Amino acid sequence: MGKRPDPEPCRPQDLGLFEVVSRDGAARIGKLHTSHGILTTPMLLPVVNPNLRTIEPREMWDRYGVDALITNSYVVWKHEKLKEPALSNGIHRLLDYPGIVVTDSGTFQSYIYGDVEVGVEEIVAFQRDIGVDIGTMLDVFGRPDMSREELEEAVSETASRALPSLSEAGKELLLNGPIQGGLHHDLRSESGELMGAARGEHGGFAIHPIGGIVPLMEQQRYRELFGIILASRSSIPRNRPIHMFGCGHPLLFPLSIALGVDIFDSAAYALFARDDRLLTPDGTVKLEGLSEWPIASSALFGKTPQEVRGMERDDRSVILAHHNLEITQSELSRCREAVRNGSIWELAEKRSHSSPRLREAFLWVLEELEQLDETEVGDSLLDIMASTNPLRGGGEPVSEDIDSRPHVLHMMALISLRWRVPGSWWDGSDGPPERVVVIEGAPPPWRSTCLHTVVERLIEVPKSVVVVSTPIGIIPFSFEDVSPFCHIDGPEAIWLDPTDEEQLAEDLETLGLNDLPNLIVSPGDAPENPPPENAEVRSWIDRCSVVDKLSVFCATKPGNLCEMTDGMSARKSKTDRMINVSSDGEHILSPRLTDGGISLTLDGASMLYSFNPGVPNRFESEDEMEEEDHPGIPRVLLSEDAIPFVGQGRNVMHGYIDGADPHITPGQPCVIVSPSGELVAHGVSQSTSLEMSLFRKGIAVKVRDGALKER
Repeated sequence: MGKRPDPEPCRPQDLGLFEVVSRDGAARIGKLHTSHGILTTPMLLPVVNPNLRTIEPREMWDRYGVDALITNSYVVWKHEKLKEPALSNGIHRLLDYPGIVVTDSGTFQSYIYGDVEVGVEEIVAFQRDIGVDIGTMLDVFGRPDMSREELEEAVSETASRALPSLSEAGKELLLNGPIQGGLHHDLRSESGELMGAARGEHGGFAIHPIGGIVPLMEQQRYRELFGIILASRSSIPRNRPIHMFGCGHPLLFPLSIALGVDIFDSAAYALFARDDRLLTPDGTVKLEGLSEWPIASSALFGKTPQEVRGMERDDRSVILAHHNLEITQSELSRCREAVRNGSIWELAEKRSHSSPRLREAFLWVLEELEQLDETEVGDSLLDIMASTNPLRGGGEPVSEDIDSRPHVLHMMALISLRWRVPGSWWDGSDGPPERVVVIEGAPPPWRSTCLHTVVERLIEVPKSVVVVSTPIGIIPFSFEDVSPFCHIDGPEAIWLDPTDEEQLAEDLETLGLNDLPNLIVSPGDAPENPPPENAEVRSWIDRCSVVDKLSVFCATKPGNLCEMTDGMSARKSKTDRMINVSSDGEHILSPRLTDGGISLTLDGASMLYSFNPGVPNRFESEDEMEEEDHPGIPRVLLSEDAIPFVGQGRNVMHGYIDGADPHITPGQPCVIVSPSGELVAHGVSQSTSLEMSLFRKGIAVKVRDGALKER
C-alpha cells in the first residue's frame, strides 16, 4: 500500500465555499473547500471512534482514498487521555490523519444517554481549538416520537443557539447547522429557513445536516425519511451541502443523492462487521450460512466464508469492516458516475427493487412528483424537475417507472406548455388544423421508418398535425429525433403495442388537440417513387422542427421564430439529418445528433435576444415578472467587472451575476447581457436562477461565444 500525498489547503478566500462541477437535477458532484483539502461530494464520512479504531484513519486515507472522516468532539472532550493531546497537538495528529476532519458535538450522545455536560459555546470553542475543519453546533435532537410541541421547541432552541455557535467558531472553523423538526414537514422547512438565514461575523453555516433520522433508518421507515429530506431541502440554501446525519448504508445512497443529499456519515461499516454482517448495494447479508461471497471485494479476495467464520472475533470484524468500507466507497463512486452521465434516477430505480420498504418509498416519491402539490415536498420536487436538463444523450432504458423520471416529466411539461400547432401549412394555406395523424407501430429513428407515411398524409390533408406514439406518450413529429423519446432502449414489442385509446385522449388533450378528429396509421413500406411535392413538404417539416425546438428549449414565441426561419436553408448529412441551419445566409444553429437539442451560433442567439431585449430583474428586486408561456430566451445579467472577459468568450463564474430570468434551465441555451442591455455572450446554463443568486464559486454559464471579440 503506497503512501498518499498529504492534501493542499484551499486558498484563504475559498475557505468554506461550495461549487458544483457536475449535476443531474438535484444530484450534484460538488467541491467544498477546506483547510485540509477539497471535500468532493457525494461522499461518506466514516465514523472513527478515537477509543476504538477498527480501521486506522491513516489506512482510510492511503488505501481507500477517504478524503474526510468524522469523529465525536464530545468523546474527545470528555476523556482526558484524548483531550490533552488534541489540545496540544491537534485532532489530525491525534488521529494520525492528514485529510479533512469533521466532528459531531454530542447531540447524538444526548439522544442515546440523556443530557450532556458540555455547553453550547464550550463545545464549539473546543472543536476550534483542536483544529477541526468542520465542526458541529450543539443542537437539540428531535426524535420522531416527540410531540409537536416538543419538536417546535427543538427547532426554536436549535435556532437560538446558531448565532452564539457561529460567533464562537471564528473565521477558520467551518460549522454544521443541523435541521430538526421530526416528522413534521413544515417544521423541517422552518428549521431549514432559520438555520440557513443565520449569519455570524464571518458568515453562515457551511453545511446543513438533517438530524433526528437515525430512528427512522433503524426501523426502515424510508418513506418518512425521504419526505424529511425533501421538506428540509425546500428551504436549505442551494449553495450549501446537505448531510444525512447517521446514514451510511449503500442501499440508500442513490435515491438520497437524486433528491439532493451531498454527504453521508456512519459507523455502519464497523458496527455491521462486529455483528458478522456484510454490506452490499442491495442490502445486508449475514456471514452465517454463506458458502460463497454474494459480492466481491479485495478485502475478501482469496478467502472463503468458512475461513472468515473460523477467524478470531476481532480479526473477523476487521476484515469485514474493510469489506464494508470498500463496498460503501464503490457504491458512492457508482453514484458519482451516474450523476456525470445523467443516470442517477435510473440507478435509484434499480436499487428500489432491492427492498420492499425502499420500493414503497420510491413509489411514494414518484406519486408526489407527478402531483406536485403546493406543500414543502411538492415545492422541493418541482424544483428538482425544473432544474433537471430535459435532454439526455445515449439510451433511455425502459422500465415500469420510465415515464416518471424527472427529465422525462420536464420534457413533457415543456412541450405541453410551449408547443403550438403550425401557424401556416406546407401548401401556403393558413388556419386551424383539420385533423391529427397518429403514427404508431414504428420504432425510431422515425425519419427512417415513417417519414414517407408522414409526407403522404400531409399531401393528403395539408392541415394535418402529425404526432408519434411512444412508450412514454404522444409527441409532435417535430421532436422525432429528441431524446429520450428516440433513444428508448427496450424490446421491439414496446413499439408494436397498439395505442391505448384512453391514454391517447389524455395525451392529445395535453397538447390541445383533443377536439380534432384523429387518424391512427402504421407506416408501410417507403414508396419507390415519392410524389413531386415531397421536397416541398420535407422543407416544411424541417422548418417546423427548428421552430418547435426553439420554442420549447428557448422559450421563444413561435410567431417570432416563423419570422426568423422565413429564409431558412439547411445543410444535411448523408443520413438526411440537418447539420447546419441558416437564415438568409447566416448560420444560426446546429441540431445536435446526440440528443436532438439545439446548439446556437452567436448570430442565432442575437436573433433570439432581439425578440426579448433588455435585462432581467436583479436578484434583490422585489418586482414580480409576468408569467407567460414564451418569456423569451433566458437572460443572465453580468456584473460590469466581468464583461471584458466574458465578452471575449470566457465562462461566466458565480459571484459575477447580478440577475437572471427565473425560467433559465441547466443544460439549455441562454444569453449574457450587460446592465445596459448589450449582448455580451451566449452559452449553456449550468445553474438555475436561484443558484446563480447564491453560489460564489464555480461555472454558472459555459460560454459558447463572446459577442465583443472584435473590440
